[in-house]
Amino acid sequence: MLADQIAKLIEEMLEEGGGSLELQRNEMAGRLGCVPSQISYVITSRFTPERGYIIESRRGGGGHIRIVRKQMHRNEYLMHFFYAIGDAIDEKEARAYLVNLLDQDIITPREALIIEHAVSGAALQDLTSDVARTVRARMFRHILLSLMK
Repeated sequence: MLADQIAKLIEEMLEEGGGSLELQRNEMAGRLGCVPSQISYVITSRFTPERGYIIESRRGGGGHIRIVRKQMHRNEYLMHFFYAIGDAIDEKEARAYLVNLLDQDIITPREALIIEHAVSGAALQDLTSDVARTVRARMFRHILLSLMK
C-alpha cells in the first residue's frame, strides 16, 4: 500500500536524522510518484502527538513540514494515554490505544491481550452502551495506573 511505503520512508528518514526530519511535500510526492495530499494524509494519520510525534508546518518559500519524534519515558506515555482516554471510550477506541501502546513498546503483547479482554464488549455485555463506555474508560485508566513503575 502506498501509505505504508510513505510511512516507512518517513520512519527511515527520521532514523537517519536522529529523530528529526524536515521535508517538502511536493519534493517527496515527486520522488514517490504520488500527489502531495497523500503525503499529508500519512503524516496527519500516522505521525500524531498520540504516537509521540510533533509536527510543524511552514508555508511559503517552498514550505516544509518538520517531524520530530518526541522521546518520552514509559510512565509519561502511560499518563498521556490515561488522560487521552477521558471519561468514556468505546471498544474500537480502546483497541486503537492498545495498538499505539504496543507500537511504542510501552506494554507487552500479553498485557495488551489481557487489557483487550478486560475492556471488551463481551466483558461488559450486560451494561447499556453508555454505562459500558464509562466503565471501560475507568477500567482502562486504572490498568494504566497499575502499569506505572
